[in-house]
Amino acid sequence: MRESAPPAVMMLIAIVCWGWLATRPSMSGSEMPGSGMPGSGMDMAEQSMTMTFVGFLVAWVVMMAAMMFPATAPVVRIYARAAAQGRVAPVPFFVIGYLAVWSAVGLPGYVAWQQWNGPIQAASPSAARVAGIVALLAAVYQLTPLKQACLAHCRSPLGFFLHHGKRLDRPWGALVAGVRHGGICLGCCWMLMVLMIALGAMNLLWMVVVAIIILIEKTAPHGRALGLAAGVAFAALGVALLVSPGLAVILM
Repeated sequence: MRESAPPAVMMLIAIVCWGWLATRPSMSGSEMPGSGMPGSGMDMAEQSMTMTFVGFLVAWVVMMAAMMFPATAPVVRIYARAAAQGRVAPVPFFVIGYLAVWSAVGLPGYVAWQQWNGPIQAASPSAARVAGIVALLAAVYQLTPLKQACLAHCRSPLGFFLHHGKRLDRPWGALVAGVRHGGICLGCCWMLMVLMIALGAMNLLWMVVVAIIILIEKTAPHGRALGLAAGVAFAALGVALLVSPGLAVILM
């Protein structure tokens, strides 16, 4: 119960941020108050874009933390035990390095969301077909050696520290280890995130589905086999969206 509380709270915060972004008015130069004043419309547009970006980035990082928490908890738990014994730098350095990777990924994620959110909300056939192609690519990526190599690291928390745990007694070393762990997680999950954006970044159902797949792949006894089964499901989803784009109304 206690372990499920942090991701639940973080997911709630992410949902609030997504809701705020979804209700942000579309501000064009002609619709802005004071747009007749020189430069005022552009200034307000820049402020609105900055606020939207900050909101997206906060929601993105919190959402990633919530989705990754169950699967990443074993690694953080091992590190925390070592930190409690004074053998490594404090836990926040490791966690900050990990979150820095997902924060950086939020930049292209924001661009994709800005361009893709409108067609997704309209459930347009073109959006459905693109989502279908992304689903097929996600299915293929599930089989690649890179995916399997990253997954092997993620499924062995102790092995990660044996290979990448150098100079953890120093803050910089802990930060670098966190970045490396974030990079491995990214290598394992990046295509799932692309698929999630293609199917609707604000869709709570797909957030939960992707989080469950990540958790099963990384922690379940037969996680690899189940990950391959997920690839088959992605392929079926991709074909379905390409053949029947109208399914977007239900799925997106």
